[in-house]
Amino acid sequence: MAEQKMKPAAKIEQLRPLAEGLNLTVKVVSSKMIMPRGRGDGNQGRQMRLAECLVGDETGIVVFTARNDQVDVMKDGTTVTLSNAKIDMFKGSMRLAVDRSGRVEVSEPADFSVKENNNLSLIEFERVDIVI
Repeated sequence: MAEQKMKPAAKIEQLRPLAEGLNLTVKVVSSKMIMPRGRGDGNQGRQMRLAECLVGDETGIVVFTARNDQVDVMKDGTTVTLSNAKIDMFKGSMRLAVDRSGRVEVSEPADFSVKENNNLSLIEFERVDIVI
């Protein structure tokens, strides 16, 4: 099996809109279920679970959108490693996410304190189309 080239670990303060292929180690500050299992309207074949989690490192915090099995991993106080993460934009703000091509794994407890007064998800970005 070919070894995947890993990008160096990123820090929260380095995150930018639409960034991809990010590898981060973060602590889960809080996790809030926004769409629990079983809330389907009957038209969907499989149920979707979503949780909004505040995750961070020593440089700042950002909202992480956990989907399905990821929800079980994102417990308050847990240190997780996010592999091949990306930044999605939601209403002009950054959301960290990991899709099928990435991984969310519990890791050894980190020895850093989360810098909670630098929330990158509170920064509103405006999309500007440049016409040439």
